[in-house]
Amino acid sequence: MVKVNPSVFRAYDIRGTADPTDQKPQPDLTPETVKLIAKGTATYLARTYGARNILVGRDNRLHSEKLQKAFIEGLLESGFDVIDGGLTTSPMIYFASCHYSPDSAVNITASHNPKQDNGIKIVQHHAHSVADQELQEIRKLVEAEDFLQPEKPGQLSTNTQIAADYLNKIVSTTTLNRPLKIVLDAGNGVAGPYAPAIFRALKTKDGQSACEVIELFCEPDGNFPNHEANPEHAKNMVDLGKKVVEVGADLGIGFDGDADRVGLVDEKGKHYTAEFPIMLIARHLLQTHPEEKIIHDVKVNQALIDDIKAHHGKPIMSRVGHSYIERRLHDEGATLAGEKSGHLFFGEKFFNYYGFDDGIFAGVKIVEALSHYDQPFSQIFADIPVRPAIPELKIPCPDERKHEVITTVTKYFQHLYDIAPENQMPFVDCITLDGVRLQFSDGAWILARYSNTSPYLTIHAEAPTETRLNEIKELVFDQLRPFPEVKLP
Repeated sequence: MVKVNPSVFRAYDIRGTADPTDQKPQPDLTPETVKLIAKGTATYLARTYGARNILVGRDNRLHSEKLQKAFIEGLLESGFDVIDGGLTTSPMIYFASCHYSPDSAVNITASHNPKQDNGIKIVQHHAHSVADQELQEIRKLVEAEDFLQPEKPGQLSTNTQIAADYLNKIVSTTTLNRPLKIVLDAGNGVAGPYAPAIFRALKTKDGQSACEVIELFCEPDGNFPNHEANPEHAKNMVDLGKKVVEVGADLGIGFDGDADRVGLVDEKGKHYTAEFPIMLIARHLLQTHPEEKIIHDVKVNQALIDDIKAHHGKPIMSRVGHSYIERRLHDEGATLAGEKSGHLFFGEKFFNYYGFDDGIFAGVKIVEALSHYDQPFSQIFADIPVRPAIPELKIPCPDERKHEVITTVTKYFQHLYDIAPENQMPFVDCITLDGVRLQFSDGAWILARYSNTSPYLTIHAEAPTETRLNEIKELVFDQLRPFPEVKLP
């Protein structure tokens, strides 16, 4: 009997190994297990949302086509009508969910994960994420084999228009103030067949071609031979930085494996964390729409929060995770949101978009905002102080213990904050949206949370000096030391 590993049902999507590895000789996601997950997905979507049809795409991983085929077979056997979207980025599937209004949509992808992994991203109508507890409900249906029993199978069709309609939508929302020279690095992921054409189609306000595009690693290759398709980390942007300097480009833009995240380097080849593209787009937005709400996750540097306020915006903090950010954007009526990891979300007001995360659309909006400056990117943020920081420290902790550890640490700091006299506050704010983020009067801050996708605790911090950074780190480490399962560095 085929069994599905329950650990593949994660916080934001379904993800696991699709090739054998030394650590896991039996892959999590095979055609057999994926077919069962498809039946569970169809059953959940039908019973919860009344769905009866679904659009299914895939990325360019070596096993994505066979897994997509198995997923489609499971849907058809569940009585769902299926639209095969072919080779697609995740945002193209989200766009199609909004533009054509199928009941639901799925992309077969493992985003930036290693080549042996694959996964399943699910959205309901209008690209609203099916995540968190909903994925656990699908898991329960799969484990119980509690599936739809239709009288007849569904019908299969194809949609070959997604790429063209997606391009037209993005281009119709965008006008550059001046032409720019751009290098695009797709990391051999699925952005490669689509992003260059979109940037080349952009126009200036006088109708001229707006972007000279140089392609880097835009040939899809499921072996990802050049670097990990993850623009969050500077090591993956080195080749892009060199190419930008070599050709004298204004900017370099990198995408992750399924193109829902973006990263950039400036004209000197310097890599920037995601706070800076969010900041650039926020400034452009706030020039004409002051007082707009801008959503950000708990991991971002204080510079972004301060910059939004300085430009008359309203920063709003959210839990980490694209499903939480997307929901917060809609609940707050905001029009822009961004995560430290490089997910950027764009709403209807101002951007004329749908509210989901889209790396290619984000890249286009970065270029559009930059075109309104006379100076290069490196000079726009020259006044933003670079402070000692811990961008991300991963501390091993078993999945079954990480929640309890962070809950205990959070309660300790919350109690300390609640009982301290006002003139003896150890910190000026204790934010418990997602783990605990402590804010100090000198601008230092530290966040301790657990990863939703891996057996780790994560620490993010920033302070005026290295000495101060170590002080606040030790403040948190002192509360983690009593837990023997937490492997502190």
